[in-house]
Amino acid sequence: MTFSRDGRDLHALRGVDLRIAAGEIVGLVGESGSGKTVLGLSMLGLLPKSARVEGVVTVDGVDITRASEPMRRKLRRSALGAVFQDPMTSLDPTMRIGRQVHEVAGSTAEVLRLLAAVGIPGGQRRLRDFPHELSGGLRQRVMLAIALAGKPKLVIADEPTTALDVTVQAQVLTLFRRMRDEHGCAILLVTHDLAVASTVADRICVLYGGLVAEVGQVRPVLDHPGHPYTAALMTSRIRLQADRRHQLPVIAGEPVQPSTDPAGCNFAPRCPAATPLCVEKRPLLTVVPAQGGLAACHYHAGEDVARGLSRVAGLWGPSVPTAGDGGVTVRRLSVRFPGRRGLRRSEPFDALREVDLDVNRGESIAVVGESGSGKTTLLRVIAGLQAPTSGSVVLGGAGRMPQMVFQDAGSSFTPWLTVGQHLYERVAHLPMATQGERVSEVLNRLGLPAEVARARVQQLSGGQRQRAALARAVIEPPDLLLCDEPISALDASLAATVLNLLGRLRRELGFGMIFVSHDLAAARLVADRIIVMTGGRIVEEGPPDNVVDHPSNPYTQALLASVPQVSTCR
Repeated sequence: MTFSRDGRDLHALRGVDLRIAAGEIVGLVGESGSGKTVLGLSMLGLLPKSARVEGVVTVDGVDITRASEPMRRKLRRSALGAVFQDPMTSLDPTMRIGRQVHEVAGSTAEVLRLLAAVGIPGGQRRLRDFPHELSGGLRQRVMLAIALAGKPKLVIADEPTTALDVTVQAQVLTLFRRMRDEHGCAILLVTHDLAVASTVADRICVLYGGLVAEVGQVRPVLDHPGHPYTAALMTSRIRLQADRRHQLPVIAGEPVQPSTDPAGCNFAPRCPAATPLCVEKRPLLTVVPAQGGLAACHYHAGEDVARGLSRVAGLWGPSVPTAGDGGVTVRRLSVRFPGRRGLRRSEPFDALREVDLDVNRGESIAVVGESGSGKTTLLRVIAGLQAPTSGSVVLGGAGRMPQMVFQDAGSSFTPWLTVGQHLYERVAHLPMATQGERVSEVLNRLGLPAEVARARVQQLSGGQRQRAALARAVIEPPDLLLCDEPISALDASLAATVLNLLGRLRRELGFGMIFVSHDLAAARLVADRIIVMTGGRIVEEGPPDNVVDHPSNPYTQALLASVPQVSTCR
């Protein structure tokens, strides 16, 4: 699968073979840019006309890549279903939920049956809701209902749980199993989360640089990876049981560029076990004796690489929070959003209810909880982006406003300005010579090449965007950094890289941090203290190991029980 851009060929897929049996769930994993989404779109017949396709994609006996558009539409209606990462981009914001499901289901009775099947309560009432009136979890369930309505033989689910909190994620994964068990459909689950894949999948397929690196039954592959890339993904994932004294192991280097076509193994430049043979000759998929799957590695050196990566993760330096100026004091903070009037009357909503919080200078606080618990509202009030209804927020230090890093780094940049222009804006008060030094220093500190300063944010990868957002936030070191779900959309290695960066920056620059996340494993690794919120209130707080290992509140216990884990790991 090749695309052309600016006169260059971009190789999105480089000869992928994959067969999905009826009633089978296949987890498709790999870093951003590995080709997962392109493979899913090719199965749906949704590739752009500019794509040059070699090979075949057979769905229900028809090569969908060469079928006519009427035949593709027929297949998508009768044999295929799709669930995408962001349901708001798939659902029509101007149409009520009932009408959107009805277009595929054909009758109101079938709509109600489907809404009940995917676990949406009050189906009759929900028929008149618009997408924006539903939570993220309910919107994703509506997409599942639409996907099921055509009684598909194959459902393509592209990162369907990435932006969901752990409890809703667990519910959606349970729905996938039910879809397979009750309706017999096959599912291709595209995800960057190995724990999510291992929770529901029968087989796992690992993509790297547009090629299948490894494929096989989930448990054997994750227990005994044959490809170094699979082993590296396993080692760099964020685990609840990880040693907090160590930085997270990460995959060195950058993923293979789609504009290149290496003669040897795509992973060789990043593989610590690579030999001249790996650089000169591309390996074929061969059987891994230890587990019976297939891996494209000359030496099946996965387990050796996993042990090597684990050894190179360095210890953190000391981090001792100190009282005094530079922190933040929150007292009896409440935020009430007024209800709507008119045809769709609603009651006022209390996002925060008399919250008290102290963050010492240099301290890292992680705030966890489900969507709607008040986490982001708390950050926005501290950042000065949301006025409180009552209560107070007192900032210590030199009066420097906290800096915020948002979940979607790309949307927080002005699209027509370069990254360098954004950075220079933050240091415009300094002498001209100092401005250039400061920009070069912060790019180097965050591992970004100098040319990133000349790029616009839409030209950067996901990991580069998040690091550019961090650079803008810390080019003038703040007293307090506010991070709102900064790793939720990143793959395992990139997420580990960003967490390591946050830990190192906090220790080097001495700022405090409030880290909002629905990922308890990430919260445990970055925090000196964990705060658990629900219903706008703090229900538990304490040292990370106490909260994770000995939770006292039933809500915290429920959150921990919902965290997906790769139970087969050593």
